[in-house]
Amino acid sequence: MANLQGDAKQLYVADLFARIAGRYDLMNSLMTGGMHHRWKRRTAGIAAAGLTGPALDIATGTGDLAFALAGQPGIGPALGVDLLPEMIALGQSKNDSKNRSKNRAKGTAGVVSFLVGDALALPFPDNSFACATAGFSLRNMPDLPQALAEMARVVRPGGRVATLELTPMEGRGVKSSLFRLYFHRIVPLIGQAVAGDRTAYTYLPQSVDYFLQADRLAALFREVGLSDVGYRKLGFGTVAVHWGRKGDG
Repeated sequence: MANLQGDAKQLYVADLFARIAGRYDLMNSLMTGGMHHRWKRRTAGIAAAGLTGPALDIATGTGDLAFALAGQPGIGPALGVDLLPEMIALGQSKNDSKNRSKNRAKGTAGVVSFLVGDALALPFPDNSFACATAGFSLRNMPDLPQALAEMARVVRPGGRVATLELTPMEGRGVKSSLFRLYFHRIVPLIGQAVAGDRTAYTYLPQSVDYFLQADRLAALFREVGLSDVGYRKLGFGTVAVHWGRKGDG
């Protein structure tokens, strides 16, 4: 199923993530040893560096990357958009909890909001945001170039697009073999035990195998009109942060 395209992929992925929404955060932490929070803060910092104004996180899930954006100097508000109402509800619940804690401690309100929306047809005018991000969602897009083009469209001139995604391991060395053993054998077992859905956590590792290598994803950033494109691998080469700037013209 990891090689599905277009509408068939969108329907399959939407059903999959709706099923696992309640265990999504827990599984992310288990699969990455909690490192996904650090990677998301790193991505938010790259996206927002030197910028001011509102920020957008597409396919936000339960909103961790949107919250990381809201914590960057000069950024606010942050908006998380996701196709699934189940994910948006969990993000909003998390946001309400954070706001209650802030209100008790400092008397301040949160600066994150959530909206149901399609990453392939974002409901915003051109040049609306200082930066836009996507975390661990590009592999699941039915039309990846369109998703990146939409992110670039809604970012202001001089703004930045940054993404965080698992990346196929290169070569056949020990590190690559161990990663594949863990991701393709162990993760589905954890998914069955924790989320009750082995199928979902079999698809997710397979989706990495069908995804672009980091240098090809960087080339796609350029193809949608972004400049100053770069990337950095994290997590022993299993994860990549990509970024690009929207031109001033």
